[in-house]
Amino acid sequence: MSELGTTDYISDVDERAIRRIQQWLRARSGMCYQDNKLILLANRLMRVCFQFGISGMTALAEQIESGNRDDVQIAVMNAASTNHTYFFREPEVLSFFELSILPTLPQNNVRIWSAAASTGDEAYTTAIQVCERRGIAWASQNLSILGTDISANVVTQAERGIYGENHVTHIPETWLGKPLDIGNYLAPAGLRQYRVKENLRPLCTFRRMNLTALPYPFQKNFHVVFCRNVLYYFDRATQRNVAEAIYDVTVPGGWLLTSVTVSLRDLNTRWVSIQPGVYRKGLSA
Repeated sequence: MSELGTTDYISDVDERAIRRIQQWLRARSGMCYQDNKLILLANRLMRVCFQFGISGMTALAEQIESGNRDDVQIAVMNAASTNHTYFFREPEVLSFFELSILPTLPQNNVRIWSAAASTGDEAYTTAIQVCERRGIAWASQNLSILGTDISANVVTQAERGIYGENHVTHIPETWLGKPLDIGNYLAPAGLRQYRVKENLRPLCTFRRMNLTALPYPFQKNFHVVFCRNVLYYFDRATQRNVAEAIYDVTVPGGWLLTSVTVSLRDLNTRWVSIQPGVYRKGLSA
């Protein structure tokens, strides 16, 4: 182990413990770490051991399996989930949303779900796009964006709405042929950070949620669901279950946007493929 708490080697004892944690993660959250990712998982779990003063992987496995330490269990799930994100990530999918999906949405009470919201970058990006097309005044009356994530830490960060430079450097100066004045939505907050302005923050609500806990508890269905950069954590059966559960909470004619690297084509879902990363529910469904 290095000074930074990382390793490129796992002992037999640690491997057995990590596999126990691997199985626990799969059963508890649906996250599926393949064998070639065990060192990555080990390095993330080491941070939890340091945080709580736990002696090693075997002790960590015992802690989470005992069910007596909710704080340790949550920390393990937080560490295992990847939360690398930023504003205007995967512009191809975002362009399709703005140019092809947004014009089809109703003129009132539009509901959008960012189903793996991480620190909220995606939800706020979507809010900016809608405001650019339909105006902030319209959005304040007619737009509701829900962001959910399994990690309590990132949900808290999303609610704060404060981001470092690395989150905002990909925001384009021009977007789809017109200037994008980001000053309408973000303000400097000191220490090379930016704060989401009060005209944008009320459009987005954030909650902690496990996507594999079915069925979903929503009373109203969504017009658009973003479920990007999370499905590849799950095995194929869980991917299909999540995709189908999202289908059930989407309005007829509604949309699902995934990462362009994730395909639902071979999962036998009810979604109709429109293009890579874009799926639609039938109008008569």
